[in-house]
Amino acid sequence: MLPARISRGPRLADVLQSSLQSVLGEENALALPPSTHAVVLLVDGLGATALRGRAGHARFLASRLAKSDVIEGVFPATTASAIATLTTGVAPGQHGMVGYSVLDADNDRLVNQLKSWDAAMRPESWQLQPTIFEKARDAAMPAFAIGTARYANSGLTDAVLRGAEYLSADTLDERFAAARRVIETTERAIVYLYVAELDMAAHAKGWESDKWLGELEKLDAAVSDFARALPKGVGVLVTADHGIIDVPLDKHVLYDAVPELIAGVRHVGGEPRCLQLYLEPGLPASAADDLAESWRSVEGDRVWVSTKAEAIADGIFGDVDPRALTRIGDVIVAARKLVAYYDSRDITLAGRSMVGQHGSLSDEEMRIPLVRLGAFAR
Repeated sequence: MLPARISRGPRLADVLQSSLQSVLGEENALALPPSTHAVVLLVDGLGATALRGRAGHARFLASRLAKSDVIEGVFPATTASAIATLTTGVAPGQHGMVGYSVLDADNDRLVNQLKSWDAAMRPESWQLQPTIFEKARDAAMPAFAIGTARYANSGLTDAVLRGAEYLSADTLDERFAAARRVIETTERAIVYLYVAELDMAAHAKGWESDKWLGELEKLDAAVSDFARALPKGVGVLVTADHGIIDVPLDKHVLYDAVPELIAGVRHVGGEPRCLQLYLEPGLPASAADDLAESWRSVEGDRVWVSTKAEAIADGIFGDVDPRALTRIGDVIVAARKLVAYYDSRDITLAGRSMVGQHGSLSDEEMRIPLVRLGAFAR
C-alpha cells in the first residue's frame, strides 16, 4: 500500500496562503512576519535532494537551505497537482487536479491537465476551488503571476492562476525584472514567479546532466542578485512543485506484456512513475482488489500499490471532494525503485525519451525546498 506521507510541518499548501496573510498583516501557518510584498518563486523540478546534491553549483540557495527548510510536496508529485495546491492552499483531492492525466468520466476519456483544455474541460469549473489570487482580489490586494508568454492564455493558467494579473516575461532575467517593477510600482502585492527551465532540462537530459547544472547556476545567480537588492519589507520564498529522478532506458518496464496487469483496465492515466488504472464499467467491486493484488504479486517491492478506496482512506490525496472521485484511478501504482512504467501498445512511444521523471512518493520526488529570503529570512 502507499506509504503515509502526510506532513505535520509546513506544507506546499501553506506557502502562497501564508504569503498573502503576511502582506495582510495576519498570522499564518509559516509564521511569516508582516511584509509589504511577498514573492513566491516556484522552480519546477527543483527537489531538495538535487539542490543539496549539487550545492556547489547553487551556493547561494544551498547555503540558505536549513534542515527545517525542506517540506513535503503533494501526491502525485506532478506539476498540475502541485501548482494547484500552491495556488489554492488545499490538497489535490479538494481542488481536483489529481494527476498528470486523469479520467474525464463524463466523456469517457483521459485528459492531460497540462494540455487537454477544451469546451468539455473548462478551467473555471474543472479546478474546483477558489485561488488565493481570487482571495487577494477580494481583499483589494494586487496579485501578479509572472511567466513566459507561452503560458499566458493556457487552460492550466486559467485554472490555477485565476485572479492574478499575468505578466509575460520570457527569459529568467526578464521575469525577475518584472517582479522588481511590481515591487517598485505598488505599495503592497503578492507575486508568483514561475521558472520552468530546470524541469525542461531534467526531462530532456536528466538532473545530473551538464544542461541541468547550467540552468541551476543561472537560477542561483539570478536569485542571489534579486535577493541582495530587495527593499526593506519585501519577503521571498523559493520552493518547487516536485523533485526529479533520472530513469535510464533499461529501467523502463512494459507492463502490458503481462496480461494480468491490464486485466479489466479501460484507461491508463497518470505518468510513468505513477500510473492510475481505470477499470471497465460494470466490473464487480472485487475487480480493483484483484488488479491491485496482481500488481503486487508481479512487481513486488518495485512498486507501492493501492486501490482508490485504500488511497482515500489513507489520506494520500487529502480530503477528496465528491466531484473529484471519478478522476482518481481505481488502482494506483507508484514506482518505489528506479523504474518507469510504459505501455508498448502506445505506438507514439510517448515519453520514452525522457530521462528525468517524477510522480511517485520517493524522497527525491516529494521533498522540496522552502528557502526564506529578504523579510522572511530567519
